[in-house]
Amino acid sequence: MTAMNPSREDFAALLEESFAKADLQEGSVVKGTIVAIEKDLAVIDVGLKTEGRVALKEFGAKAKDGELKVGDEVEVYLERVENAMGEAMLSRDKARREESWVKLEVAFEKNEKVQGVIFNQVKGGFTVDLDGAVAFLPRSQVDIRPVRDVSPLMHNPQPFQILKMDKRRGNIVVSRRTVLEETRAEQRSELVQSLEEGQIVEGVVKNITDYGAFVDLGGIDGLLHVTDIAWRRINHPTEVLSIGQTIKVQIIRVNQETHRISLGMKQLQSDPWDGVEAKYPPGARFTGRITNITDYGAFVELEAGVEGLVHVSEMSWTKKNVHPGKIVSTSQEVDVVVLDVDPSKRRVSLGLKQAQANPWDAFIEAHPVGSTVEGEVKNATEFGLFIGLENDIDGMVHLSDLDWNLAGEEAIAKYRKGEMVQAKVLDVDVEKERISLGIKQLGGDPMAGDDTYRKGQTITVQVVEVTSGGIEVKFGEEGAPMTAFIRKTDLSRDRQEQRPERFAVGDRIDAQVTNVDKAARRVSLSIKSLEVAEDKEAIEKFGSSDSGASLGDILGAALREKASKE
Repeated sequence: MTAMNPSREDFAALLEESFAKADLQEGSVVKGTIVAIEKDLAVIDVGLKTEGRVALKEFGAKAKDGELKVGDEVEVYLERVENAMGEAMLSRDKARREESWVKLEVAFEKNEKVQGVIFNQVKGGFTVDLDGAVAFLPRSQVDIRPVRDVSPLMHNPQPFQILKMDKRRGNIVVSRRTVLEETRAEQRSELVQSLEEGQIVEGVVKNITDYGAFVDLGGIDGLLHVTDIAWRRINHPTEVLSIGQTIKVQIIRVNQETHRISLGMKQLQSDPWDGVEAKYPPGARFTGRITNITDYGAFVELEAGVEGLVHVSEMSWTKKNVHPGKIVSTSQEVDVVVLDVDPSKRRVSLGLKQAQANPWDAFIEAHPVGSTVEGEVKNATEFGLFIGLENDIDGMVHLSDLDWNLAGEEAIAKYRKGEMVQAKVLDVDVEKERISLGIKQLGGDPMAGDDTYRKGQTITVQVVEVTSGGIEVKFGEEGAPMTAFIRKTDLSRDRQEQRPERFAVGDRIDAQVTNVDKAARRVSLSIKSLEVAEDKEAIEKFGSSDSGASLGDILGAALREKASKE
């Protein structure tokens, strides 16, 4: 009877065992001992009334290499205390996963990197084995730049950064790109510190833009601006560089804070502007190539790296207010003359028209003052007529030089645009680019002679207009007639005969010149003065007041003499 009843010590041991079994909860990692190895299974005792079986492959390389043996203590995951067969359901994989989660949570909290292996590709990215825990690697987090072929990265242990963890959902998101960027930043910082301004290094053209090229200096990029590629004008970097090309560059500037590096290629060559004053003195003539055309002029390359500007005002002698693109074209070879050089501002002023003959010099040589020229009426303005002459230059006939007698407005109305006219060269001002012409000078000045018209002279005139105040008459040569107005009071000595209506247009009458104003080109006429003069002459010739002859006798004799002469 005594043997059948447990002692107090045995009861205590059973009670302790009962509590130990109570601690083995489903869904936790427990320690067990391998009690047998059957083919591809390991029989493990975790302290329950029955053992559990775990596939050897879940133990990985240790089982494969035969290192796993009976008596080894292992950690497994207790899924169920007892299944339908009465065995404990154990898993080594899930145990490893639980272990990994604990370690990963610690690394995540400390922002530490973890080791993993990319082992599969899924939608939107890849799966990574983090020592039992499976994480998701988005495609955008694989590398700093998009990677076309990921196969070289597969199955290779490498560091990752945990971006997000959710144990309840079993989600882990990792990044390889963050690790690379951090490493690259460290390398960039070290590389930037090793670079000095003026240093010459080799690099590979990585990318080309409109404003320059990015050059890889071995882990850090530098910008080679388009203006620093060559001394000559470069419209686009592709004219000189290509992606993948290895080039030598000089460090121009280094910003230690922003890690920005400015590079230069032209600095490795001698500056063509050195001694430019001696090479291109003012007045010297050179041949260059048009490199660029703007609204204000055209740039001409004199040599590689040295360009001069031909201002729009120096493009042509005759084409004013014309866009430079209508005079020259890009890449055209042209002759230019140096006007000014400013080495400090790296500017050369050039003249295109100065390399050509001045058309005003050529004109005065071919047509001296006093010669006659012929041209087309280009335009009529308030100042006069513009006449088109040779070599695309114009001459102007001022209103006062159109006609000797007609007013300027009246004279200019006789001319039409496109009409061919002749004119005399009056003056040529080469510096101001002006040619003065005269049309009236072709017929000669009717008042040029000193004795053409004299005060007291009797001339025959023709009535051209009758007005209430007097009559308008013309006289002189047919080609250059003059006009005068005889007032009503000068039409006759007799008041009764001072009537303009007794004259008709076309009548030819005699009148006396009473005044000649050569400056104003005016001749004053009077019929009344002529009658008084004739009476005085008759009295002096045919009698006097004390001779006994009457005034009627004297006038009669004078008239008879005049009639006999006619």
